[in-house]
Amino acid sequence: MSKVTIKDVAREAGVSISTVSNALNDVDVLTSETKKHVLDVAKRLNYVPNLNGKLLKSGKTKMLGFFTTSVSGPYFYILVDTMSRECEKLGYGLNVFVTKDKKIIMSNILGARVDGVIIFEEERISEKEITTMEKNKIKAVFLDRMFQNETMGSIVFDSFEAGYEATKFLINLGHRNIAYISGVDSMFDSVQRKKGYLAALQDYQCPIDEDYIIQGYFEEEGSYNAVKGFLKVHSDKVPDAFLAGNDLSAIGCIRGLKSEGYDVPEDITVMGFDDIDIAQYFNPPLTTVRNPIKKQAILVIDHLIQLIQGKEQGKIESLPGEIVVRKSSHIKY
Repeated sequence: MSKVTIKDVAREAGVSISTVSNALNDVDVLTSETKKHVLDVAKRLNYVPNLNGKLLKSGKTKMLGFFTTSVSGPYFYILVDTMSRECEKLGYGLNVFVTKDKKIIMSNILGARVDGVIIFEEERISEKEITTMEKNKIKAVFLDRMFQNETMGSIVFDSFEAGYEATKFLINLGHRNIAYISGVDSMFDSVQRKKGYLAALQDYQCPIDEDYIIQGYFEEEGSYNAVKGFLKVHSDKVPDAFLAGNDLSAIGCIRGLKSEGYDVPEDITVMGFDDIDIAQYFNPPLTTVRNPIKKQAILVIDHLIQLIQGKEQGKIESLPGEIVVRKSSHIKY
């Protein structure tokens, strides 16, 4: 069965092609009776407008691109799911590009395959590449750095302040020997949380020990193994508390501590970041810093579409964290 065309609708309705086009596009030049008649005919014939043709003429794809090096883990699940829902609500689609290849990233950004881009890129797009994007008036919102110009902005979680406040919280519980489980050294949030941790230790005159900084790569198993390895090598200086770079790392840390005979929180306090769904149900329920992931996702889509539509210029918005106290933390007497 051949596809119904706009010519078929015009012939069946007894009107011109331009009249059909005006009716379908809700152009206010027709009487309500004519418009209703045309739309009824189009519906009866099961006519589907050629969306690609309309988009080609307008120079718009109605698609946004999210560029990232990973979508694994609860953080990205929440982020991508919320962004896609917000896009659908606002009449856009979302393409997710998972790659570390800068040529692929830049060719998609500069090739007009999407109307605007969201970037969370572990290896980080270089200043030269950002300059190229500026010259081409690319509409972009970053999740992994502070950046602002006419066509680009940032919606970021204030990981430095969150790292500082989390460490301060542990210090106020009486802990002074606080270990940190870092994520990935090239990632914005990982770097900022670690900087906040170190700044709080310094401000409150707590020991800063390089041995207390171990790497879990934001992974449960990586953190589990890192903690077990640390305890075997440094059994003479077990910390009062572990601050983990995310909740998965905190969960791995608790598992590692339990496997070595330590009780959480009676022996050692553990605290995470993000407040993922499992955090409240883990044993013990996890004290953490709530990261407003859904809010960040909505704001980044809204800001990008405002940039695309020329209703806003690029801005930087930094979202605060919130400490959620549960049973994995303990006052040190």
